[in-house]
Amino acid sequence: MGHFDDFIYDIFEVLEKNNLKEEFYTQLSKMDNQDKHRYKSHRDRYRYAFDKVIRIYEEDKVKSNLTF
Repeated sequence: MGHFDDFIYDIFEVLEKNNLKEEFYTQLSKMDNQDKHRYKSHRDRYRYAFDKVIRIYEEDKVKSNLTF
């Protein structure tokens, strides 16, 4: 496998483990309509979507663990 294949495999492994595939695909769909993402490579688009989904997931996880 090439580096891109390994990258995709690693991303989907994390997404499946955390049940985030639907959020990932939703983010990719949103990016389809945004000019700033139009000319990015597939790898860059996948990296951006993955990072955003994971960041939101971690923020929500931290918020849910807060006690007052």
